[in-house]
Amino acid sequence: MSGMTPSERRGARVLALVLAIGTLTDLYRARFPERVPAPASEAPAATTGVSGTGPPATSPPATSPRSGLLTRALDLDSAGVADLDALPGIGPVLARRIVEHRRLNGRFHHVDELLLVPGIGPRLLERLRPFLREPSQ
Repeated sequence: MSGMTPSERRGARVLALVLAIGTLTDLYRARFPERVPAPASEAPAATTGVSGTGPPATSPPATSPRSGLLTRALDLDSAGVADLDALPGIGPVLARRIVEHRRLNGRFHHVDELLLVPGIGPRLLERLRPFLREPSQ
């Protein structure tokens, strides 16, 4: 026997069910981020530089009105915080990091240089690659 009373077994089953539902929810959100509405607390960042000083974003991202997904590739050297925030897997904090990295280190010469930005790894870079174009020389 397991040494558990019937009520303890029911509690363990409920706990396992709650954990499974939470895990499946996290997996769904990771697989389909565009289908999950963003919480109200995650409002899009302003289109100015990191410290709020600096020029506004060059242009709003070209998005499809139905899906909200980007319809054209972004140039890393001209994209603003709002443009980068529209990319899948990039939130307002990571978008500001990219803009800050560009401000401190100069223009990007290749899309792979995004790996130098803290928070961007190889998996995220491969996910972003279809939405980015090589910076113009």
